[in-house]
Formats: sequence, structure tokens, C-alpha cells
Amino acid sequence: MLDEVRLSQQTMLVLEALVQKPQDWTHGYDIAVRTGLKSGTLYPVLMRLSQRGWLESRWEQPENNGRPRHVYRFTSAGRKRAQAAVAERKSISRVAKPCPA
Repeated sequence: MLDEVRLSQQTMLVLEALVQKPQDWTHGYDIAVRTGLKSGTLYPVLMRLSQRGWLESRWEQPENNGRPRHVYRFTSAGRKRAQAAVAERKSISRVAKPCPA
């Protein structure tokens, strides 16, 4: 079961980045590049999404003796909720655009 997540602007940026390829494992660094979020903002968001059941995470071992990296992807229920939240945000932003004067 998914717990509710506060859909702050930063959380929405993360969801929008992950929704682009919802079934792929994605490195935290790649999410940071796509969203422009700094690690002190990004990783707490990823941890909350993981703790609440929206994301799953695992360590990925690199091929060339590099450092292991955390990767993230949606759970099936998290993917559905994220896609709905992103779609709702897009529909709200279309409605809320100011009229030219």
C-alpha cells in the first residue's frame, strides 16, 4: 500500500523526470541532472518516495571497479500514482495560464 506523499515542487520535478522512462532503473545523479536539484534536496525526496512505497531502490555494482551507485525506479502502484499526479499538474497548468492583456 502506498502512503501519501506531499507533492512539493521538488517532488514533482523528480516524478516528472522518472515518468519519462517509468520502468527503467535510474541513477540518482541522472535525476539530479534532469531536475537541477542539488543532492541535499534530491536524496531526501527519493528516500521519502522509497519509504512510502512509490519507488524501489537498489545498489548497482559498476563494471569497471567504480563505486556502487544507488538506482531507483517506480513500483507499479507508484508509477500509476506518479503518472496521475504529473497529468493533473499539466492539466492545472494549462488552465491556470494567464491571459495576455
